[in-house]
Amino acid sequence: MTVVLLKKQRMADLTENKEIPRTPLRSPRRKSAAPRRLGRSEFSMDDDEYSPSNSVTSVNSLASLLREKLQSIPQKIRKKPTDYKLRAFVALMFLAVVFFVSFAYVLYHQQALTKAYFNNVQFNEPKRLIRIFNKDDVEILRASLAVNLRGKVKAYPCLPEHRRNDGSECLEWLHTLRFYLKSLAHDPGADNTTCYSVHWKALREDVYPNDCFDWTNTKVNWYGGGQSLNVSWPINGGYMDYTPFITGDVQKGQWSNALTRYFINSKGAAIIIDDDTPLHVSVNKGAKEICIKAMYHEFAYPNKLTEFPEMKYNICTSEDMTSLHSSIHNHKTAPLWDGLKPTDMSTLEFLISEPVWEIAPRFKQELHRDMITKFGDDILRLGFLKQGHVVINEHWQNEIGDLSLDKTRFPKLNVTVDKLRRRGFSIAFTVQPFISTESKNFAECVQKRLLISERNSDRRIPALTRFKSLASAGILDVTNSNAVPWLLEKLKVVMKETLINSFFLDLGTAHDMPHYYRCEKLLRNPDQYINIFTKTFDSSLSIIGVSSAISLPRPPIFVTMPPLDSNWEALRSVIPTILTYGVNGFPFIMPGAIGGDIYWPGSEQNLPSSKNLESTNKTEENGIELPEIELYMRWFQMATFLPVMKFTHLPTKYNDERVLEMAKNLTTIRRNLVTPFLLKYKREALEEGLPLIRPLWLISGNDAAPIPVQDEFAIGSEIVVAPILNKGQTSRDVYLPTGVWKDGIDNSLRKGNRWMHEYKVPIDKVAYFVRQPDNMRF
Repeated sequence: MTVVLLKKQRMADLTENKEIPRTPLRSPRRKSAAPRRLGRSEFSMDDDEYSPSNSVTSVNSLASLLREKLQSIPQKIRKKPTDYKLRAFVALMFLAVVFFVSFAYVLYHQQALTKAYFNNVQFNEPKRLIRIFNKDDVEILRASLAVNLRGKVKAYPCLPEHRRNDGSECLEWLHTLRFYLKSLAHDPGADNTTCYSVHWKALREDVYPNDCFDWTNTKVNWYGGGQSLNVSWPINGGYMDYTPFITGDVQKGQWSNALTRYFINSKGAAIIIDDDTPLHVSVNKGAKEICIKAMYHEFAYPNKLTEFPEMKYNICTSEDMTSLHSSIHNHKTAPLWDGLKPTDMSTLEFLISEPVWEIAPRFKQELHRDMITKFGDDILRLGFLKQGHVVINEHWQNEIGDLSLDKTRFPKLNVTVDKLRRRGFSIAFTVQPFISTESKNFAECVQKRLLISERNSDRRIPALTRFKSLASAGILDVTNSNAVPWLLEKLKVVMKETLINSFFLDLGTAHDMPHYYRCEKLLRNPDQYINIFTKTFDSSLSIIGVSSAISLPRPPIFVTMPPLDSNWEALRSVIPTILTYGVNGFPFIMPGAIGGDIYWPGSEQNLPSSKNLESTNKTEENGIELPEIELYMRWFQMATFLPVMKFTHLPTKYNDERVLEMAKNLTTIRRNLVTPFLLKYKREALEEGLPLIRPLWLISGNDAAPIPVQDEFAIGSEIVVAPILNKGQTSRDVYLPTGVWKDGIDNSLRKGNRWMHEYKVPIDKVAYFVRQPDNMRF
């Protein structure tokens, strides 16, 4: 009852207060529509949103309705166009900041690495790329190291037991290679040269240290090393696959007869490879670069000095290539004149100032006493050429290796020699270490075990080889203590009996050694034999020249150029070859004969035999055709300015007045101008190791133009020579270094540091220019 009363009272209160319940009102039209979907539509009209304007039947237009509905879209969906631009700008700024931070990190990392590897050296360890800069931050050398490792192989710091206490940095590619890099101490007060030592150790048998030096990115030219059929001046103009760096026949694509492990580039960086490295060199194989590799070789490097190959070399830098070259070849601490006797100095000057007359018949039957006497008479009849040295080839013996005079062909040679000496000549015999199997000394040498033997054979069995006209010969083992006195005694007897003055050592090349050679003393390579032979006898015998070398022989010994054929191509090869030998550190060089040599090694197989000599087309030179006149004249002109003038063919053989007149004029130039300058720079060569014949970059300072020039040369820094080297040519382009120069043809004055195009050079003239004082007044 009470509950009913309370309900009635509440209803009365609601009625009295006229309270309206809040229930949604729906349009009558919506009642006939389809059933309402769950959830609220953006166009649904609840009671709290309803107004006449919200109705479709309102007087407002449809456009007003759409505008109002669009305004109801959430703000995060509806954006202004300027918001997108702002957000894009912020994103770009963020990416830029990330990029610059990353770039700065990389630069910082590289800079930190550079500091860790000494000043001016950058080494990128993942790429194994080393870069060296000069004091002006110009990149002067770039090398890819360990190029045979594929990809970015990670390197680790060496274990403590493998590190060195000499300041070296040490890295190791696990179980593959170990690398040491060290800055070598130097005296800044002495010169501006800085050197770095690189040492690679292979850690297993199938790995070979292999570094390549690029010249495309650094834009340099490379010089030095040696000459080859495919590698000339500068080196980067040629091509060669990996080849053992040992002497050979330049005509067969191997390296030439005079080598040094030294390369220098035009921006002032040099590579000097250690003698113990089993060195192979390639040029432009796959890329424009010089590559060096350490690898043992059955013939060139058969004796393993270490368990696995090692490669050691120094990289030296200076402010320019002139000062760098002078620093490396400087002999001030041990000058070449130290220990020279007055007779040695006299011989050196005699070779420079007087001609060398080579008597080199192809067959021993052609060489006899009357021929030598006639040759001397022909020289004296010239009248304008001095006597000089007469060098007689190996056919003074009956068989090569007899080491005694052939009394059949030379019954009284001592009388002939004495006559020539009284006329002013000096006589030299050519001697070789080869003992022919037909020689009377061969059996004795075998019995006394004086010959080089085979590696994998009985030591009593000599190893045989071929040499020039010899089909079979053994080689004296000068590392054997018994062989040296035996040979020395033989040669002293020859000097006493024949009254000759000196010897010329024809040692062949490394490729003339037996393939499986074995000496008493372990050799690094076959070229070491050449070195030992020369040094063994240079103080006990008078020696004027050697046919091959890998280090500077003691003066007055001259290093000879390889024999050249008689053609224009051979003439063009003379200047690049003599410049390369000079850069290699050989200041005293003896060129081949004017007009070309009678034969070069290997060509004797194509010559007629001595039995058929009568059937050949004879000329005035015992069946040998003379060089063509124009070639002889141009060769004579060039040779006038070289350290030694060497003749096989006398100018009188042509019976041509032009040849004789030209020879007289050039002889006068040689005597009055060239010889004094050569003798002047001889002192500089003995003191500083600089060559007598120099490339133009060695006298041009910072001139860029002369770097590629390969058909000009200079005597010291005072004469520039630009000979004609092509058939039928009577003009050429000439480069003159900085300075004032006097023209040798018309005596006019010429401004330097420029090219002279189409410079006229008549057939009987040679282009040469003499430096004048810088303060010369006109």
